[in-house]
Amino acid sequence: MNRVVNSYSVDNRLRAQRVAPRVLPAFPRLPPAREISRDLIGSRTEIRQRGGLIPSWVIFTMVVGAMFALGVSVNIRSHSELKAAAQQFEIANAEVSALREANNEIAQEVKLLQTSDPATIETQARLQLSMVRPNEIVLPVERR
Repeated sequence: MNRVVNSYSVDNRLRAQRVAPRVLPAFPRLPPAREISRDLIGSRTEIRQRGGLIPSWVIFTMVVGAMFALGVSVNIRSHSELKAAAQQFEIANAEVSALREANNEIAQEVKLLQTSDPATIETQARLQLSMVRPNEIVLPVERR
């Protein structure tokens, strides 16, 4: 009998030592996230019946929009590359025409020198080779 009384008093003592659960009346208890999402989205069978979370027309619109954006970006890039190539062509064309003019001038000079005209040969000898006649006096002039 002594044990029964003793165990009973130990149980009462342990019960008295437990901390009571704290309930905050200001914060109501929220339902679990699964229940909230089930209310917003629906159950799995409802989602399957609708054809998924995202409607098919939204996916189609996104694919069409992405293809349109891709086409626009490719078009803009090719247009800028075409413009750069046209500018390079114009620069090269101007260089070619300048070289052709220089080539024509040199060809005319060669023709004049091949005609064996003494005046032309003398002029070229004086200009390019700095030659003078034996009876001429050369006065050097300093250029600043």
